[in-house]
Amino acid sequence: MKKLKGVILFLVLTLQPVLSQQDPLASHYMFNTLTYNPGIAGTSGKICAFALNRQQWLGFEGAPSTTVFNISAPISPFKIKSGVGLMIESDNVGFDKDINVALAYSYLLDLGTGKLGIGLNLGMLNKTLDPTWEIPSGDAHIPASGDPLIPENKESYIAFDAGLGLYYKTEKYYAALSVTHLNQPKIKFTKGMPYVSRHYYLTAGYTLQLANPSFELIPSFLAFSDGKATQFTLTSLVRYNKKAWGGVSYRAGDAMIAMAGVELFNGVRIGYAYDFTLSDIRKSSSGSHEFMVNYCFELSLGKSPMKYKSIRFL
Repeated sequence: MKKLKGVILFLVLTLQPVLSQQDPLASHYMFNTLTYNPGIAGTSGKICAFALNRQQWLGFEGAPSTTVFNISAPISPFKIKSGVGLMIESDNVGFDKDINVALAYSYLLDLGTGKLGIGLNLGMLNKTLDPTWEIPSGDAHIPASGDPLIPENKESYIAFDAGLGLYYKTEKYYAALSVTHLNQPKIKFTKGMPYVSRHYYLTAGYTLQLANPSFELIPSFLAFSDGKATQFTLTSLVRYNKKAWGGVSYRAGDAMIAMAGVELFNGVRIGYAYDFTLSDIRKSSSGSHEFMVNYCFELSLGKSPMKYKSIRFL
């Protein structure tokens, strides 16, 4: 039964994207922005590293499993305010195993009371199919070799990938617009030539100070579309003393999400999210788990502020 579920999941999530491939989900989208928007690189003024692991729809064999790492930093080549970043993403769904690696650059502008990042990322997308077929005996069952679109053996292809993004932030709010897979990379498998369609992202968030100065309300949303399907996620977090947070998200038609996190004494932030599946998949799944780690720090390369009393150092 588990193998049958794995095959069904593969057919739904892997073979369907002959014309489209949905990017992996992330409940911590507000921390994971660099993955889908290069414009954020450098806007914090700090070096920021982020890691995420997501185990989706536990209970299905071959269920989506995603791991993300990215790092970004501000730079000023020739006194041009900029940001750079690196993103590595591994996404496994059924027989489909993808690795996405990209470098990001953003040009930073002071605009109004905030900062605008205009970003570009360039990289490579490695898509691998490693199918295992179990064909029941009998004349009624056709082997994979009988279908011109179903792969029989392991195949791997590397394609160039690119994206664009705008990211604007102030002390109280942020807003961003981006597109991934801008060039719609073609995947040249031996059977068929699917391509990865463009994915469009719109996200925004606001920090609202509550009556108690120790508490803040942080609502945000993420809208995603691949040109055929559109998905919305609404989130409301409450943060205490800028150190701990908790809240809920609603991903339309898919899941209710409980989230919690804390910033440790050394500045490292850790977070956890649990997705309560709302679709029919809940009958065979125990939900989804997601863990993230985030750390930002400043690196000063200027002159040392230390003063010396000895005239030898004047």
